[in-house]
Amino acid sequence: MSHAEINAPEVLQEVQAAFLRYEKALVENDVQVLDELFWDSAYTLRYGVSENLYGYKEISEFRASRPAPALNRELVNTMITTYGQDFATANAEFRRDHVHGRQSQTWLRTPQGWRIVAAHVSLMPKAT
Repeated sequence: MSHAEINAPEVLQEVQAAFLRYEKALVENDVQVLDELFWDSAYTLRYGVSENLYGYKEISEFRASRPAPALNRELVNTMITTYGQDFATANAEFRRDHVHGRQSQTWLRTPQGWRIVAAHVSLMPKAT
């Protein structure tokens, strides 16, 4: 059994660039880039804070109809890991105003470039 190389420098750099491109598009509500970076497939999914989206079409429709309030945020504890040449995960916590949340993304190299095939966003419980 062969083992995939973890964090090959050139692959890690590619995924970091794709992740940062996604983050920039998110805070600027650049729906075109957000749609581009999700894999156009019925198998793609995104679990949001209050929505479960199955397939690229549902994700794209959600993005098109979502209001765009102030989306600036600070990322903390970001960890990107690549597995071989074509697969990666990206996980981060984020802070915006009084909100603390986390996100995870699974990335796949496709003929069109790196694309998110699964994503999850959730909020952390408020400290008491």
